[in-house]
Amino acid sequence: MLFPTLNFALFFIAVAVILALIGGLWEIKKIFLVVASYVFYAFWNWHFCILLLASTTVSYSVGRWLPEEDRPRLRKWMVGGGIGIQLLVLAFFKYYDFFATSFNKMTRDVGWGEPVPLIEILLPVAISFFTFHGISYIVDVYRGKVTRCRRFTDMMLYMSFFPQLVAGPIVRSSKFLPQLERPSLTPPPMATALLMIAGGLFKKVILASYLGTQLVDPVFADPASFSTLDLLFALYGFAVQIFCDFSGYTDIAIGLAALMGFEFPQNFNQPYRSPSLRDFWRRWHMTLSFWLRDYLYIPLGGSRHGRVRTAANLMITMLLGGLWHGAAMKFVMWGALHGGGLLLERPFSDRLEKTRGIARVMAVLVIFHFVCFTWLFFHAEDMESVWLYLQSMTPLKPGSFAQVTPFTLGLIALGIGLHFVSKNIPERVGALPAVRCTPDWILAIAFGLCVLMIDAAGPSGVAPFIYFQF
Repeated sequence: MLFPTLNFALFFIAVAVILALIGGLWEIKKIFLVVASYVFYAFWNWHFCILLLASTTVSYSVGRWLPEEDRPRLRKWMVGGGIGIQLLVLAFFKYYDFFATSFNKMTRDVGWGEPVPLIEILLPVAISFFTFHGISYIVDVYRGKVTRCRRFTDMMLYMSFFPQLVAGPIVRSSKFLPQLERPSLTPPPMATALLMIAGGLFKKVILASYLGTQLVDPVFADPASFSTLDLLFALYGFAVQIFCDFSGYTDIAIGLAALMGFEFPQNFNQPYRSPSLRDFWRRWHMTLSFWLRDYLYIPLGGSRHGRVRTAANLMITMLLGGLWHGAAMKFVMWGALHGGGLLLERPFSDRLEKTRGIARVMAVLVIFHFVCFTWLFFHAEDMESVWLYLQSMTPLKPGSFAQVTPFTLGLIALGIGLHFVSKNIPERVGALPAVRCTPDWILAIAFGLCVLMIDAAGPSGVAPFIYFQF
């Protein structure tokens, strides 16, 4: 069930109406939200609801037993066991065929045949995201950063809450579980939430969809048929497309959660204006970046054990971050390029982030073009497609634009321009006295008209969000 569809609109309206009818019965509301979230997930494949429930049970059980155990070694075994189960399930569904194919290729090369069978496993939607939620909860209970979840239904809601279930943001248990203890005393910021949802829909339905259908997809499908200019601007187009697609989803998720009285963390902060790669990763998919830092990079040793160990920890983190995005060599290469870039700039990161004027503009341009280049590995179907794309760009092929149009150039410019306007527009508009005094039913009508205009202006059909595959 995709956000920008009539099915989801009807689903959410039904959820909102029932929540209003339940009123102040907070425990009943939470149970209902669990049911609604599982119904939402079941629209893809109801069988995977069992997997989600099993992952929830493992995390809840380990979190419940940990505070009752005083022996340090046994506590570590419990944490390791809980995390190990989560990772084994994730590895089986997401990486079995990748490693089986790689192993069979190696054995064929030495004449051993193909000893490992391929299963062609169907990847459960959202498995990476709810696995990360479960792992962070176990580790946070172990570290004492969050008290154990007292009710299993609260844990079910934390793991399955439908606005963030499929593609994040990754909400820490220390941020979400306290919100389940008591209802919010302040009314939902309806105008701000609706503006965020409308903005997210615009970025997805208009910017991302048109760039994908009219520029990016045609050029990536047959790069040899296009000029160097088309290939270059298709990379720019994909950079804007993936930003608008993913940040659009996040805006919608944050807005939906706010309408139901929950607060989600920010996930994007104008990443393409970053003067360094380090700053880019502080701004892009922030909840994943901070998750990898806190639950992988720092436990590996972070930067506490010298330059060589720091470099190794950083490369391991980025390689695993790349592999998290998909079981393919192109994602490993994507992670390796970002890891290598972070290592190269590490001695200069502070200086780059403090630059001003022309020097800062040049730094931003260099980082933006590096990120655009690495997006090639992210979008291409496989490594062979990457090399074909690069070969098609060099040597420079003459010719005018064949696929780029003034319309798509305008979309690229608008997508990049969003990085240089105030990022708090929904909050600032929602705080205006005239808006705050406007009745909710008028806001709802205005929002409905806005959604109808976005739908009418967008292309036919709705492509899945890019991060649904992860």
